[in-house]
Amino acid sequence: MLTVENLHRHFGAFRAVNGASLTVERGSITGLIGPNGAGKSTLFNVIAGRLPPTSGRVTMDGQDITGLPPHALFHRGLLRTFQIAHEFGSMTVRENLMMVPAQQAGESLLNTWFRRGRIRAEEKALRRKADEVLEFLTISHIADEKAANISGGQKKLVELGRTMMVDAKIVFLDEVGAGVNRTLLNTIGDAIMRLNRERGYTFCVIEHDMDFIGRLCDPVIVMAQGEVLAQGRPDAIMQDEAVIEAYLGTGLKNKVAHV
Repeated sequence: MLTVENLHRHFGAFRAVNGASLTVERGSITGLIGPNGAGKSTLFNVIAGRLPPTSGRVTMDGQDITGLPPHALFHRGLLRTFQIAHEFGSMTVRENLMMVPAQQAGESLLNTWFRRGRIRAEEKALRRKADEVLEFLTISHIADEKAANISGGQKKLVELGRTMMVDAKIVFLDEVGAGVNRTLLNTIGDAIMRLNRERGYTFCVIEHDMDFIGRLCDPVIVMAQGEVLAQGRPDAIMQDEAVIEAYLGTGLKNKVAHV
């Protein structure tokens, strides 16, 4: 579904992404792991159009999407979330979801004058869809809460809900578990798996919680120093000598081997 070929992103002499190549298969939940500074989030930012690549190519469904801006990728069904949730704090949770679909009738001044009935009908449909999303994510009870007042884990669920408002094809999740308690993390994991199974969503997930990755992801891709180090099933990846060394360092690797 999505292919990255020899992708580079340099910041001066620093090569944050250094010739990375990988494939995210349609219908998969692909994990992306690696030590801090491996280039994972930079890779996401390049794929999702927030940063231009220095060189390399990204294709989706056989079409070249290299360097397309986020709004163009949004219309193609490619979305991403962030380590820190980007909610509109003064709006309710439901309103945060309702504002996601583009080209709403109420955005046109002409419509506000002459097509108020159309605007009301569209808002009613958006509200109904938002409530369906909130029920799916088991957070209907916070629909009318200001988004600024909900917990970090609930904000991550709202970000996931935003992708459901536009029926995304592929979603890049950047550390959904950061700052989230175990109960809510399990809820997020359940929602991701249901979206994958029931609605055909494809996911690529950056996460440091290996239990979470092992539960959700197959395959798992490992990055280190801006390059793809390994790819495979979670159990095989965690036995890979190069992966252990990238995470622990040679000294600790040897220490673990002799325990």
